[in-house]
Amino acid sequence: MRFLDHILWGLLSFFLVLLALVSAGHALINKRDPRSALGWILTSLAMPLLGPLFYWGMGVNRIYSRARRWHEEAAPPAPPLPPDSLPSASLPPELSYLRELRNLSEHVVSTRLLPGNNLTPLENGEEAYPAMLAAIDRAEGSVHLCTYIFDGDDTGKRFVMALSRAADRGVEVRVIVDSLGEKYSNPTARELLKGSGVRFRRFLPLRPGGYLNLRNHRKLLVVDGKLAFTGGMNIGSRHLVASRPPVVKDLHFQVTGPVVTDLQRTFLEDWSFAGGAQLSGPRYFPELVPTGSALVRAVSDGPDKEFRKLNWIILGALSCARRRVTIVTPYFIPDRPLISALITASLRGVAITLVLPEVNNLPYVQWASRSYLWELLQQGVRIFAQPPPFVHTKFMVVDGSWSLIGSANLDPRSLRLNFEFNLEVYDLQFARLLEERCQATLELSRELTLAEMDGRPLVIKLRDATAKLFSPYL
Repeated sequence: MRFLDHILWGLLSFFLVLLALVSAGHALINKRDPRSALGWILTSLAMPLLGPLFYWGMGVNRIYSRARRWHEEAAPPAPPLPPDSLPSASLPPELSYLRELRNLSEHVVSTRLLPGNNLTPLENGEEAYPAMLAAIDRAEGSVHLCTYIFDGDDTGKRFVMALSRAADRGVEVRVIVDSLGEKYSNPTARELLKGSGVRFRRFLPLRPGGYLNLRNHRKLLVVDGKLAFTGGMNIGSRHLVASRPPVVKDLHFQVTGPVVTDLQRTFLEDWSFAGGAQLSGPRYFPELVPTGSALVRAVSDGPDKEFRKLNWIILGALSCARRRVTIVTPYFIPDRPLISALITASLRGVAITLVLPEVNNLPYVQWASRSYLWELLQQGVRIFAQPPPFVHTKFMVVDGSWSLIGSANLDPRSLRLNFEFNLEVYDLQFARLLEERCQATLELSRELTLAEMDGRPLVIKLRDATAKLFSPYL
């Protein structure tokens, strides 16, 4: 009996040692950050059972593999797109110094940089919603709407009625709402649209297994394949600042020109992933004529992609900046490469202006964000806090020449975990419009100082630093 006990204990010890070695070896080979690799190696070897369990439960990044697997399970592979007949547009002489940034985007994004586009900023729901509703009412062939949140309030019901009317007159109407974002509303858009001719899909219906991540955070409206709207605005009365009290300020954009094809393509890829039919042809992709002077590239990013496209493009833009960079974002939780890029640009003499909300709708995100600011302030980055209500606007402008707009925030959730849609724009006039809006905002905002960050009470510093520990998950 004792001999059998010795064998069992020996086998158990052998299994624990083998598990610890396998876990440590996996971390050594697969972890890109050597500090993270060393930490997990020591954890696995020091705690032969608990260490490996922690590593396989929390240390292994399954975001990419899950997203790819769910894409493959949800729909068969899409047929290859016809080859584009034209190469990406060349930069005009005044923007030629950005050719390295253009080359970077060419390598990480499959879409082309297209000329002849026009982008019109629409401020808050008061400007955006009437334009969107009018476009739906004029639709003749198709209306495609993708949004993270679709509230069942008065504004949401106006969109439900417009979408239903379009479907009743024979327009193909398709709506995608993220299944987590859907939970923000009661009644839901799905319930309000029930019985209408609108075809509705939820993106990744919630179920056990980590579905709180991998959300579709895109905001797209494409009408007849010719007119589009995108930006950071969801559907709901919270974006009407004339309401009392106002809840959210935001900026959306109307888009016309050849790049609308890529917005349509992104929606239809999501529609196929959500269980809808694969759609193509001139009905959805009509020939588009130039409507403006902007060179625009669509950047559709998500955890199923091989590259962290947005992250690399943002870092590339900072490295190309010569004079000034303006960043407006509601959520700012930077990783070390982004902090290094901002500081490096500032030390090169680039004037960096970062604009954040004074009061965030997610307090724990604001706590974590504040813990990063002292390091940037110390190296000359100017940081401003916009007064309430909460400002959800997001854009980036480099040298009054290049702009980035869309749904992504500067946080791990947007840059690593969510499906996002942005546009990079090479256009002096459009960049000037955004910078002018930012300048008007700065006149009403409060500049943060290093003394203010250093003067936080100890309990506040501890709170902010604790929130910072959870930055990768916020």
